[in-house]
Amino acid sequence: MDLSKNYIPNNLKRIHLIAVCGTGMGALACMLKDTGFDITGSDGKVYPPISTFLAARGINVADGFKAENLSYCPDLVIVGNAVSKDNPEVVRMMEMGLNFCSMPQAVRNIFAKGKKTILITGTHGKTTTASIIAWILHEAGRYESKWDPSFIIGGILQNFDSNYRVGQGEYIVIEGDEYDTAFFDKGAKFLHYNPFRTVLTSVEFDHADIFEDLNHVKRTFKTFLNGISSKSSLFVFDNDVNIDTLVSNGKFRLEKYGKKGSSAWQLSDININHPWTEFSIFKYGDKFGSFKTRLPGEHNLLNTSAAIAVADSLHIPLEVIRDAIASFQGIRRRQEVRGVKKNITVMDDFAHHPTAVRETIKAVKAYYPDGRIIAVFEPRTNSSMRKIFQNVYPLSFDFADIICIRKPPLLNKIPLHDQFSSEKLVEDIKKRNKEAYYFQNTENIIDFLIKEAIPKDLILIMSNGGFDNIHERILNAL
Repeated sequence: MDLSKNYIPNNLKRIHLIAVCGTGMGALACMLKDTGFDITGSDGKVYPPISTFLAARGINVADGFKAENLSYCPDLVIVGNAVSKDNPEVVRMMEMGLNFCSMPQAVRNIFAKGKKTILITGTHGKTTTASIIAWILHEAGRYESKWDPSFIIGGILQNFDSNYRVGQGEYIVIEGDEYDTAFFDKGAKFLHYNPFRTVLTSVEFDHADIFEDLNHVKRTFKTFLNGISSKSSLFVFDNDVNIDTLVSNGKFRLEKYGKKGSSAWQLSDININHPWTEFSIFKYGDKFGSFKTRLPGEHNLLNTSAAIAVADSLHIPLEVIRDAIASFQGIRRRQEVRGVKKNITVMDDFAHHPTAVRETIKAVKAYYPDGRIIAVFEPRTNSSMRKIFQNVYPLSFDFADIICIRKPPLLNKIPLHDQFSSEKLVEDIKKRNKEAYYFQNTENIIDFLIKEAIPKDLILIMSNGGFDNIHERILNAL
């Protein structure tokens, strides 16, 4: 395949995005539209809310991949990472000799060009950390326009009701993914960026569909870290052995954050006073400030600590940081309360990795001490549907009172010998003296919950997918 056309030309006007309905691609399409480009897109599955979201912004989306979608001869085609080389539009794109690039290439060369990139990386906490930094910059931008941020993030920020923004300031906040870039570029997405500030939250094994093992993941992060400029600052979590091995002998300026007294930024004095969590941050041993947030859980306090450290490095005043932390409303699908009926709370969360599941349940347990935590988990990622975490997941539900595990809905995508067993997970959870149940479908879970849930209970739904709209269906049934 000739990749000589894999670049972004000058004098762009018309741009087409293949697989535009993904979270990142949809945000990019809107950013391009807001900037003045003529935008079209296509996807194999076009349905609300993303279809209506794009239509409301004047973006025409073709339902299905067809060669004729490129008949108007766009100046550039942006190819989503899930698009294969035999996609009808890709085949036609190559036949026509059109210019094309990946999403990260477009972000870097169109929106990050001339700006200082703040890149958030790591297995967990990227979306939350990036969102807090973006909000702090936005609030600082009210005082000085240089801070007014652009951002593209993998979750909807409640403060903006959006996951993107085109700002007028010096900075762009990007959630940097370790997943591969495109069919013509199997390198990680974050390798395309030249960060001014970088946060590395954690390094664990994930994305089993593209990574062989933890060492493969670490090699990818090491490649990224080796490319960071000596003028860049790297902020890393202080209690991750994988990070420790990766950042040794780096040429960047390194600052650690966490709970260790030896770290540059130390989280301390945590006090839960529902709905607030109050805490202190120490900078090199001296108290930097006291803060409060509505985000539950220590993992979110650590994400917030990283954001505070980055904001301070940009010389944003302490009082602006403090007010922004308090006014940050959170992110959809991250401990998002979808509704309360009959004093029963239904919460949505994106957690799917064993660590994320454990920390999410632990976080909400402290916020809802008077009722039971009913954890409902749907394994549907390429990693969670494989048996690699089969013996790890049982340890993730200890803080729940009742556990409901669904059969993976897309299990036929995984080779039989490699498939995850929800039945075995339930058996192993029961061995830990926990009340756990296996369900073959979503309807049976809803029926169970309607009979089982009582006032003050929290029903915590964890999935990276729509889960058959289980949240609204439970609330309607209640």
